[in-house]
This record gives sequence, C-alpha cells and structure tokens, in this order.
Amino acid sequence: MNDTIKQGKTAAIVSYITIVGTLIALSMNSEPKNEFARFHIRQAFGLWVAFFALAFLVSFANSLYATFGFYIFFMILLLYGFTGALAGKKQTVPLLGKYFQQWFSFIS
Repeated sequence: MNDTIKQGKTAAIVSYITIVGTLIALSMNSEPKNEFARFHIRQAFGLWVAFFALAFLVSFANSLYATFGFYIFFMILLLYGFTGALAGKKQTVPLLGKYFQQWFSFIS
C-alpha cells in the first residue's frame, strides 16, 4: 500500500460515518491534502446529499415498502464505499459515483 493511501485512509473511512463524519473528514484533509481521502470524501458527500434529497421525495410516497427499500439501497451503497476505503481502493459507488467526482470537484 503506498503512502498516499496510508495517510488518507483514516479520513476516507471517517467520511462514510454520517454526514457529520464527512464534514470532519473534510477538515482532517484540509492540510495536507490527500488525493485518496479527497476521492472518498467526494463519494461520501455525494451519497449523503443524494440520501437527503431522495429521502425527501420518498417520504411523499407514504409507503413502508418504498421507505424500507430506499434505506436498504442506501446502506448497500454506503457499505460499498466504506469497504473500498477500508481496502485502500478508489472505486466509485455504483450509479452516481463517477458524477460525484465531477459535481463535487470543489472538495479539494
């Protein structure tokens, strides 16, 4: 495992632990900036933004099945990103991961 991954691994892992964890990881990565941590912070930030936006929409469905399915789907994506950070891999989350890297390029 190279030094960049080793140094950024803690911030990358913390970023997936709630939206507050993402904000903490942002401050952890402010100086020195680490590319591996930045990648996972963008992924986690995108997941949390998508979660809150879609949760708002799913709440209008007023369906227990839709809500349960949404939470299961979100947890799978979150675990996918989290395990990638644990393994030291830069793997985008399915569906929107590559867009998160573009949309949240302001996270540096």
